[in-house]
Amino acid sequence: MPMTGNDARLYKRLLLYVKPYWRTFLIAIVSMLVLAISDPAIPALIKPMLDGAFIEKDPATMKWVPVLFVVLFAVRGFAAYANGVALFWVSNKVVMDLRQEMFVRILSLPSSYYDDHSSGSLLSKFTFDVTQIKEAATNAITTIVRDSLSIVGLLGWMFYIDWKLTLVAMVSAPFIAIVILIIRKRLRKMSRKVQGSMADINHVLVECINGHKLVKLYDGKEQEIRRFQEVTNANRRYSMKFAMAAVASSPMIQLITAIALAIIIYIAIQNASVDKIEVGEFTSFFAAMAMLLNPLKRLARVNEHLQKGLAACESVFALLDHLVEPDVGKQTLERVKGEIEFCNVNFSYDGNDQKALNNVSMHIKPGETIALVGASGSGKSTIANLVPSFYSVTEGKILLDGKDIKDISLQSLRQNIALVSQDIVLFNDTVRNNIAYGNMSGSSEESIIAAARAAHALEFIEDLHDGFDTIVGEKGLKLSGGQRQRLAIARALLKDAPVLIMDEATSSLDTHSERQIQMALDEVKEGRTCLIIAHRLSTIEKADRIIVIDNGIIVETGTHAELIKKDGAYARLHQLQFNI
Repeated sequence: MPMTGNDARLYKRLLLYVKPYWRTFLIAIVSMLVLAISDPAIPALIKPMLDGAFIEKDPATMKWVPVLFVVLFAVRGFAAYANGVALFWVSNKVVMDLRQEMFVRILSLPSSYYDDHSSGSLLSKFTFDVTQIKEAATNAITTIVRDSLSIVGLLGWMFYIDWKLTLVAMVSAPFIAIVILIIRKRLRKMSRKVQGSMADINHVLVECINGHKLVKLYDGKEQEIRRFQEVTNANRRYSMKFAMAAVASSPMIQLITAIALAIIIYIAIQNASVDKIEVGEFTSFFAAMAMLLNPLKRLARVNEHLQKGLAACESVFALLDHLVEPDVGKQTLERVKGEIEFCNVNFSYDGNDQKALNNVSMHIKPGETIALVGASGSGKSTIANLVPSFYSVTEGKILLDGKDIKDISLQSLRQNIALVSQDIVLFNDTVRNNIAYGNMSGSSEESIIAAARAAHALEFIEDLHDGFDTIVGEKGLKLSGGQRQRLAIARALLKDAPVLIMDEATSSLDTHSERQIQMALDEVKEGRTCLIIAHRLSTIEKADRIIVIDNGIIVETGTHAELIKKDGAYARLHQLQFNI
């Protein structure tokens, strides 16, 4: 099966995932060899059966030919079973390893990658693309080996019987190769389209599942049905075009082979009329020629699986080859004091020429509580994302305890930072495991309870049916919005990091819960640098300093009283919120 240079590189890389399981794969290869070797044995037995048993009436031939047929097909059956089981085992191991490597990779990708790729497209890589590799990883190579050897063996037997007729048969080979080459390009193109359409299907599914309440509330059912129908129909169209190209190869190859067969039959009949070929020889030759059809058809079909697999390889390897988060920092920090300084920081998101932050400079002292306020899209959350280095600054630098965060290893940097964001992330696990998450999983029961109490979450946790062992459901949907946020705050408090970032952390709390959280924050902010982002100005009135941001620029800085007295941007925001 001819391959382009890029195809060969992709396939060679794919086979590296098969290499660890070479012993089991070798069983499949040996089984294929047995099947390939036994193929020419079938027409080889036909010749003595006809000549010896039917024409010469030889008693010995009549006895051993049927026995040999039984033995032959018993061996073939065992080889086919061993081949099937071995291939299934290896291919599933390869898929598992690829999924594992992909999962490790997506956990190391920069935040910008998630901005550019939908969850549906990522899900499709794991559920659809990687499974398309199965055939290419194992079945394709063994099929090529088996059928190539079968063809060589059958042609060898045909040469032995009549080399001239065999040369006539081989005239069809270039035409078959041309058909395969023409169809291969079409198969690859349509396979990419099918993969893209599967990503679209997953994307629509994920959106509708996550937004099912919104769909119901705004009567969007028909709209979503139409949208899903469009993407599924696109998938159907591309799958049909792929199938049309794939199915076309077999009849075309069969037609070419049939023409060659017809010519051979004609020549053989002419030879038989002048006694140049015996009945047994002709029947054996004809059987070998007919048996060539199956390996030729399988080789044509393997092109279909190969192109699917190689297109999937492009998608999967693109993910695996994507650059991980840059982590060039060499410095390792113990517990920091929490001094943060922005020095002329500029930042733009990928693909956006507009600056999200423009020449931002500020100095936060250890243990100081700083509040960032401003309209939506002003750049507050961008600052919160830059401190843990979820994104890298475009210009300028950010210092932590006087050290550029670029020079600090990501693990060391993030060990010193706790974050509670407006998008609460809870896993479908117990309350306990959601609080004591990651490297805090070994925390004592007393410390977990203390963190829950400090976040004023203990009161509702104790009322749950299984307490700390209660499963919170996907995204914590079994809990209220305020309960979810208090669990997230408890997780941040358990980490006890010297820097605490709270991005709209109290946005879903009722007035009573908000007051409780504020009391908890007053207790835990001692000795801790707090960076609080809030739209509700009532939550940050006691901050040591309030920084007002507008269009990525710091426009005001001061305490609540100072800024109210100044009667500037903050005072206007305050008046709007409190209708003063």
